[in-house]
Amino acid sequence: MSVFEGRFAGRCAIVTGGASGLGKAVAARMVAEGARVSLWDLNSDLLAEAQRETGACDIRALDVSDVQQVSAAAAESAEALGKVDVLVCSAGITGATAPVHEFPVDSWQRVFEINVHGLFYCNRAIVPFMLDGGYGRIINVASVAGKEGNPNASAYSASKAAVIGFTKSLGKELAGKGVIANALTPATFESPILAQLPQSQVDYMRSKIPMGRLGEVEESAAMICFMASEECSFTTASTFDTSGGRTTF
Repeated sequence: MSVFEGRFAGRCAIVTGGASGLGKAVAARMVAEGARVSLWDLNSDLLAEAQRETGACDIRALDVSDVQQVSAAAAESAEALGKVDVLVCSAGITGATAPVHEFPVDSWQRVFEINVHGLFYCNRAIVPFMLDGGYGRIINVASVAGKEGNPNASAYSASKAAVIGFTKSLGKELAGKGVIANALTPATFESPILAQLPQSQVDYMRSKIPMGRLGEVEESAAMICFMASEECSFTTASTFDTSGGRTTF
């Protein structure tokens, strides 16, 4: 992992889904580059372990689909950190793998509760802190599935398309106010979320990547850290792609 020493010195960040996978990798890198980080996750056991591994100074166990829990965690984390400069929303689930006419309604609803409603709650709760400080970087993790759609993954694809559209709207609202909001659209990369999918679905997604391999979590973490930095100063309401050539728009 390449580290830009001091890049986030004096900066404070909240990372959702921070107990594992991409969220944990981003948190570890940001701490190594000088940030104070608060990890949010549903899994309290993994959260404590992730705090030890990343060096995060604050942790909050919560369900992001519960707006009251999000509002409380936002206030508590902002107090613990002193401010909030960066929000990385990486909490998400895949849902069932099934054709639309057989897709379980409860799975559809839960995917949207976490991937869309929960992300909205987090953005909604944190933006006021950024506006008060006159500075902010928001990174909402979407997916190439939100651009292209994956068969038998309608809920996940639709939810990630919603994240892209939401972020475009938010970024335009905040343009000129010191707060930048962008989405990341990675192709499939090695992470715990793959355990939620059948191997046939993973193989399909790998076959769509021109580089012929899955991504590495560090590759998307590196992109997020650029998006979260002061260097990302003239791109907002947009998407950054880490897809091995799968999507080029």
